[in-house]
Amino acid sequence: MIDPLELFRVFEKHRGDAIVMTSGQSGQHWKDVSTRPERDASIGGAMGCPAPLALGLALSQPDVKVVLFDSEGSLLMNLGVLATIADQKPSNFYHILLDNECYATTGGQPVPAASDVSYHGMARDAGYPAVHSFDDLEEFAINIERILDEPGPVFVSMKIVPEIENLPIDLRPVVKRRSREEVIRDLRGDLGIAKG
Repeated sequence: MIDPLELFRVFEKHRGDAIVMTSGQSGQHWKDVSTRPERDASIGGAMGCPAPLALGLALSQPDVKVVLFDSEGSLLMNLGVLATIADQKPSNFYHILLDNECYATTGGQPVPAASDVSYHGMARDAGYPAVHSFDDLEEFAINIERILDEPGPVFVSMKIVPEIENLPIDLRPVVKRRSREEVIRDLRGDLGIAKG
């Protein structure tokens, strides 16, 4: 498995003028590495939406390379987008899937069939003309320049090290809810205002 920060450091050397879109956790790592933030777009937590959004951008900007760092959890929410991308044939679109085999932002729960799904196989069968799969950073580094020279749509599946952000929901501390009156009472007390 590949350390995502190291993957981004390798990629940044080859990005050129590409617009780079990130989703989920990848946004923070990319922000730490990118030397062209004016050409970056973070999609945040819009699971299921990054690939359609990136496709739309690629179609509207045909003379600019568009690179999406997607996540497998997000792609699983909208697998039909693979066929749509293949059908639209954006020659400037590079779909890089970061597969950590879990939902890292919600506690590390495994995605369905985490170690059995072949995302690059799905992309190939959907009609992407070029697909690649890596679980070794050096192999990716050797091939990334050639991959970015291929006409798109290109799909690259990368096995990355999971970085769990939160405890699973059932293990998180319970947030105490307070009524409006309790909030006002506490604020008055904090401000030294007598009850009036």
